[in-house]
Amino acid sequence: MQMPQRPHWSLFAAITPRTARFHRSTTPSLSPSYPMAAPLYSLLPLVLLVLLIPTLSRAVGGRGAGGGGERKTYIFRVDHSAKPSVFPTHAHWYSSAAFASAAGSADSLEPLHVYDTVFHGFSALVSASRADELRAHPAVLAAFEDQVRTLHTTRSPQFLGLRARLGLWSLADYGSDVIVGVLDTGVWPERRSLSDRNLPPVPSRWRGGCDAGTGFSASSCNRKLVGARFFSQGHAAHYGLAATASNGSVEFMSPRDADGHGTHTATTAAGSVAYDASMEGYASGVAKGVAPKARVAAYKVCWKGAGCLDSDILAGFDRAVADGVDVISVSIGGGNGVASPFYLDPIAIGAYGAVSRGVFVATSAGNEGPTGMSVTNLAPWLATVGAGTIDRNFPAEIVLGDGRRMSGVSLYSGKPLTNTMLPLFYPGRSGGLSASLCMENSIDPSLVSGKIVICDRGSSPRVAKGMVVKEAGGIAMVLANGAANGEGLVGDAHVLPACSVGENEGDTLKAYAANTTNPMATINFRGTVIGVKPAPVVASFSARGPNGLVPEILKPDFIAPGVNILAAWTGATGPTGLESDPRRTEFNILSGTSMACPHASGAAALLRSTHPDWSPAAIRSALMTTAVVTDNRGEAVADEAEPGRVATPFDYGAGHIALGKALDPGLVYDIGDDDYVAFMCSIGYEANAIEVITHKPVACPATSRKPSGSDLNYPSISVVFYGGNQSKTVIRTATNAGAQTSATYTVRVEMATSAVSVTVNPEKLVFSPTAKKQSFAVTVSSSSSSPAAAAAPVYGHLVWSDGGGHDVRSPIVVTWLQPM
Repeated sequence: MQMPQRPHWSLFAAITPRTARFHRSTTPSLSPSYPMAAPLYSLLPLVLLVLLIPTLSRAVGGRGAGGGGERKTYIFRVDHSAKPSVFPTHAHWYSSAAFASAAGSADSLEPLHVYDTVFHGFSALVSASRADELRAHPAVLAAFEDQVRTLHTTRSPQFLGLRARLGLWSLADYGSDVIVGVLDTGVWPERRSLSDRNLPPVPSRWRGGCDAGTGFSASSCNRKLVGARFFSQGHAAHYGLAATASNGSVEFMSPRDADGHGTHTATTAAGSVAYDASMEGYASGVAKGVAPKARVAAYKVCWKGAGCLDSDILAGFDRAVADGVDVISVSIGGGNGVASPFYLDPIAIGAYGAVSRGVFVATSAGNEGPTGMSVTNLAPWLATVGAGTIDRNFPAEIVLGDGRRMSGVSLYSGKPLTNTMLPLFYPGRSGGLSASLCMENSIDPSLVSGKIVICDRGSSPRVAKGMVVKEAGGIAMVLANGAANGEGLVGDAHVLPACSVGENEGDTLKAYAANTTNPMATINFRGTVIGVKPAPVVASFSARGPNGLVPEILKPDFIAPGVNILAAWTGATGPTGLESDPRRTEFNILSGTSMACPHASGAAALLRSTHPDWSPAAIRSALMTTAVVTDNRGEAVADEAEPGRVATPFDYGAGHIALGKALDPGLVYDIGDDDYVAFMCSIGYEANAIEVITHKPVACPATSRKPSGSDLNYPSISVVFYGGNQSKTVIRTATNAGAQTSATYTVRVEMATSAVSVTVNPEKLVFSPTAKKQSFAVTVSSSSSSPAAAAAPVYGHLVWSDGGGHDVRSPIVVTWLQPM
């Protein structure tokens, strides 16, 4: 598949409001399944109203302090060193008349959040004119408007190469001394996956707490769930009381999870062992997280049906680092294709503050694949995770009246069709676009009653289409992919007999329905199948490179299991997430880069436990340089979106993580604060913009050569040429992380075409107890006679080998762009 091309990338993307999403592929009310459920359910609307009024009384009414006009939430970055000594805390200073008067106003502020760990400043609900006044305050370094993000939506640990009592699980004691902070929708603490049975005491360095609230007491935490907090100020200020009260879905003003996404991601990363686990019979077996003894701290920054506000996300980062987490997992990100500069991106800002304090941060790449340049969370201090399949599937089969059989997938667990042939109908033939998509109130019950209905994928949640068909009298549904989804399939726990098919099968099915006098069909559900080949395959929905903000940094970094992942689920909603779904399950199966991200977080927890002296960059390097690019057949990893197409580094980054190898990577590419500052200088950021991220004054270093973003000591190498015949040299420094303090590594390079030559100097690295770091230069030369002759990217890899089992692999990507 030819990747969509753009004439150039801009290092500074247009700064516009962005909609973001939970990075899960599914689009998921209350049930009395926990103690005191009945009174809480009956009182919930009143409880929510009472709890929200103190904050929302400032959020409603069209005029705000400091000038007329509609009020919005802004985040202000403040020079914390400018605080007068008379104020005991920064919160006192921000709220004082003295701070307001310095901005030319007599009205004091009421901060929503005060940030003092990964970020210094506050958020406040103010008018645009008041925001302009505050921007002029001598201590305010930057201000940006709060934006809404939404969530990106088990055998997977074994697929990563983990085995009980062997290797990394054994050496790391399953991660028991590591604390994983999860910024998401909260947690459902009663689940077995959050049991603290047989866990030792909580690490004494832990400083976190357990916030009580609706349906959640401080005693809900234990030695497994060591912390739980919630952040609603930004959410309440953005939506107002009326919007919250009329949302129509159940929510808890507490860390309790009403959505399910947070419980799923937390237990994917660090769920305790739970026997006899399944989603209504699917994926039955033993469920456990990647780091099953690691501790979980839940930070609820996202709210059901309302997304996640930047101001709350930043508060979650701030609190998590202050509490003492070791790893942060964030399955959230932008989703409209517009990337903000790092100094205006709260996830990038919060993550930098965490990483600079030694905390590893994993983020989801997004679900906008297979479109090129769709990857989000682009900062080089983040681990950006795409999604791949595992060797487990949930097949379904459609049998047509003429005997033909078509393959699909499904998680339907209700009464089967038992080979009963039913009329097949495609509403798109006569009902137009909305009917073809099975949108609400779009299909005629008289036409679909008693039939299997074909619905096109898109525009509404997959499971919601099934509910539309069921309410119209349809017996079953086939969900057909279009060109945007190709052959990529994920299972859904449909409310009626239903399965999904790829674009080719869907077209065949619709042609049969249109050209047959009496089209008939049935659906057979085949349960769970393991040992599927090929696997991994890059998921069709997984967001792709290149990096639209800084093309010299390859993103995503790697892929991890993200398709049909079993993990614990909320008790507040059914497996489809629909309000009308009455089912309740302990576990659910979801797909998305939201599910891939916590696999990387759990992996980082195990590596942190085994190598406590490794930096976040070293941990990411180990995961990247040991990642695999072959599947379980020994062939190149393929792209689900286009059968037969071999995936590239723009699809999978360095490859699919392989934890058994990451334990002992041989060499690592480390990066420190000074390196990140030099990188930001090289891409043209001014010192004051960089200070918004670093929280301390910076000065861009003088250099005798023109700096490039490619010079950052990243484990992958991305070189961009703006023209034809060119040559560019990048520098890397490798650190010996092996058990042998004396080692010699020899390089080899392979490129896919002779249009590019790569030389490495020196070709041999010799390490000793006194020479633990060695630098080398990589010179990439283009032999193409013109830019047009080399319009397609060229891929390859560089490998350092010691002859003793260590192969330290870095992907190489060379791209030609038109000059700006």
